[in-house]
Amino acid sequence: MSSQPVPPPTRRDSQKRRPSAVTKNSIPVERTVKKLRLSKALTIPEETTVSEACRRMAARRVNAVLLTDSNALLSGIVTDKDVAVRVIGEGLKPEETVVSKIMTPSPIFVSSDSLAIEALQKMVQGKFRHLPVVENGEVIAMLDITRCLYDAISRIEKAVEQGNAIATSAEGIDRNSGSKGSQGFMETLRERMFKPSLSNIVAENSNVAIVSSSDTVSVAAKMMRDLQVDSVVTVTGNKILGILTSKDILLRVVAQNLSPELTLVEKVMSPNPECVTVETTILDALHLMHDGKFLHLPVLGKDGRVAACLDVLQITHAAIAMVESSSGAGLNGMSNTMMQKFWDSALALESPRDYDTQSEKSFSPHHSLGPGNSFSFKFEDHKGFLHRFSCGTENLNELLSAVMQRNASYNDHRHPQLLYKDDEGDKVLIAADGDLIAAVNNARLQGKKVLRLHLDFSRCDQELPSETSVSAKRGGGVPLHFGLLAGAVVLTSIGVLVYLKRSQL
Repeated sequence: MSSQPVPPPTRRDSQKRRPSAVTKNSIPVERTVKKLRLSKALTIPEETTVSEACRRMAARRVNAVLLTDSNALLSGIVTDKDVAVRVIGEGLKPEETVVSKIMTPSPIFVSSDSLAIEALQKMVQGKFRHLPVVENGEVIAMLDITRCLYDAISRIEKAVEQGNAIATSAEGIDRNSGSKGSQGFMETLRERMFKPSLSNIVAENSNVAIVSSSDTVSVAAKMMRDLQVDSVVTVTGNKILGILTSKDILLRVVAQNLSPELTLVEKVMSPNPECVTVETTILDALHLMHDGKFLHLPVLGKDGRVAACLDVLQITHAAIAMVESSSGAGLNGMSNTMMQKFWDSALALESPRDYDTQSEKSFSPHHSLGPGNSFSFKFEDHKGFLHRFSCGTENLNELLSAVMQRNASYNDHRHPQLLYKDDEGDKVLIAADGDLIAAVNNARLQGKKVLRLHLDFSRCDQELPSETSVSAKRGGGVPLHFGLLAGAVVLTSIGVLVYLKRSQL
């Protein structure tokens, strides 16, 4: 792949450069930001109070909010760390403080038609996690560098596991590394980027914020401020009892209107957090945090004591920096390094069925993803057991059959209604094939790999017939058309008896 810089696209150019599928005989097209996994952005007026902002962030389960001025233009960004350090750590009252007082003003942003590699470069160079995406002057989404990196890793790992040929853009890496094919490419990445252990990240005198579980949240926030960290841990001896993060303070304290001066750390911390050692590899740490859905990871030293508490952003940038340093180029020369080719290759590894944009405005909820497409589903049965399975995404009856098959072992043959939660937290009924397609597309839009189904038996007036019998049960166990037929027969019989009786009279 040529390392010549690509000029920023105009809106007309972007229409010509829509990403297309990469084949063995084609050269991949430059990908736009819409190729990356976008999150729906939460925007609020900059005169909103911190307490109200936290309530809205908690409702959306996000840890960053974008602020707009009186002209509805992007003016700032506030994160959970800002709330913990700049508000609680400074002793300010959330209900009296407006977000404009603690925001990071004039955040860097990209347009929806910007090249994906340019957006990733901005995030790496600025060492920040969130990047607003703007379309026609309006904020439409948010990029998260940690999700982008994990998605890239997953795509390449999957390609290697399946034995697929890597995209043409990776050929330059194979030549530079002296290896051949995608296996050699991934091995080179493992050696330079992911195989190194966390000991390469953890400094000898890392700042570890340790508090007592009986300390108040206010004390913990002040320690975060003083040590410039966004988490504290409680320990007894060598054992970590719990962890309190800036996100916990936002969600569990400020959003719940609890007093930071009166609330104890032990009441809102996460007990017995997952821990790793300094020998854990960077790749294993990233997988662990992604699978466990947590953003902070306590690291134990060789003596068993807590040596550091790393957040996902630290690990992400450390992994990227290792590739940059090993390739002999600084971040400003990223276009000629292995890192850019890593991003290029990962972006090229997407199925032709995957849709180009994840912008909510341009996304059609009834857009079909092609025949034979499948997705992962999950539901909880009456006994609390979780079932996870893959099924087609275009036939509701097929999905219902799969659900009933897994629920049949509990002798519950009722036909439930299927619902799912959309991006606003509302439960939406899946009543037709189009609803199922929309549900799956909504899950993909949010970056989910599995769709959680909710089974509603409250409106079930009938049961599905079993293979051995069609017996009437309480609640209408017989299908509707059999019930109507039986009713008609009964009415007819009564009519005949009445006629005969009158004839005798």
